Amino acid sequence: MTYGDTWGASSREPAEIMSFIRSYVVPEGFPDSVTPSYVPYMNWRALKHFFGGAMGVFTTRTLLSSVGVSQSKVIPGAIAINWILKDGAGRVGKMLFARQGKKFDNDLKQLRFSSDLLLEIGAGIELTTAAFPQFFLPMACVANVVKNVAAVTSTSTRTPIYKAYARGENIGDVTAKGESVGNIADLLGTGLSIFISKRNPSLVTSFAFLSCGYLLSSYQEVRSVVLNTLNRARFTVAVDSFIKTGHIPSLKEGNSQETIFNPPWRHETVAIGSRFGEAFQEPASFLAIRPLFEDERYMVTYNPTKDKVYALLKDQAKSDDIIKAAFHAHVLLHFINASHARRLKLKQKQANPDQSEHLYSRNVDFLAHIAESCKIVSSSYGTFKKKAREQGWIMSESLLNPGKARLCAAKPQ
Repeated sequence: MTYGDTWGASSREPAEIMSFIRSYVVPEGFPDSVTPSYVPYMNWRALKHFFGGAMGVFTTRTLLSSVGVSQSKVIPGAIAINWILKDGAGRVGKMLFARQGKKFDNDLKQLRFSSDLLLEIGAGIELTTAAFPQFFLPMACVANVVKNVAAVTSTSTRTPIYKAYARGENIGDVTAKGESVGNIADLLGTGLSIFISKRNPSLVTSFAFLSCGYLLSSYQEVRSVVLNTLNRARFTVAVDSFIKTGHIPSLKEGNSQETIFNPPWRHETVAIGSRFGEAFQEPASFLAIRPLFEDERYMVTYNPTKDKVYALLKDQAKSDDIIKAAFHAHVLLHFINASHARRLKLKQKQANPDQSEHLYSRNVDFLAHIAESCKIVSSSYGTFKKKAREQGWIMSESLLNPGKARLCAAKPQ
């Protein structure tokens, strides 16, 4: 072998090693086989799994200690029964939560982050068993139910996210490499955590640090996902931007501005596909606005007692009617909020405006606002759809998750 042959062989080795590593962590044909946002998503995903793997060591160690593995006086059979009951409760929780399937498509980013938040709550409960080992079984069962619910959500939202990154028919390859990266990061986090745990660090401090890192990584991971469908959060961003500026945000802009975390106590200002009794305080309100929607397959109204805009769908409503109803509801909400803001400025000179005045300012002339919103929607909805399509948003299907209630549209004889 000549010197040139030796040099050539040695120079090929790093390239072969890199090719070998790439075959495990990136899809074939990378970067052309995936969308541009794939790299930041995988970076945050790897970091999240690193923190998750590290935290798993502490929770498992705590559970084993709490159940009595370190105590020779505990009967091994009792330990096994406790562990089996704990896992059984988790599987029951997973099965019961699976019926929420459709919601995984509508709000997958919101549910994905919520699942990671639930996972942290479950891990926190597991760590708490160290302080109350006598309550190991009920606490471990609750923790496992919470964590299995999180697992169902995470698994159910995984494929649609990977699908958003795949270019062509390579969803299987993208999924496999994504899971490989997660597993590698998980193993690295586990190894580091085992090394650190030998020094007996504070459980509270360790959990706080790892939990913050996990949730921050999860939030950034979800925010980096770019979807071209319109769920309620992205639809709100698109409509609000169109109303205020006439501009529809790009896919990247719309996804980056989307609200990721919706706490259960948050007041929703728009309801789509509502029931009649929720939307109208009395039949007179319905009769007053019905003529405005004779040619539409929906109705939009405002209930001042609940401070919410309602979009009611007629029984012939199709996908485009649902989108138009949601668009109309946001236009009406904009008029009501603008009117309310103007009236608040006038009320600022009063020392103590009471709640009745506040309610009145939201209630006054809302029928006029509905009539005005009908004119605006009639002239601008087509433009909204056109601009949304130009930006790459899919308008043929909606993920607005309307309620199942429908109005009978038959005209009285």
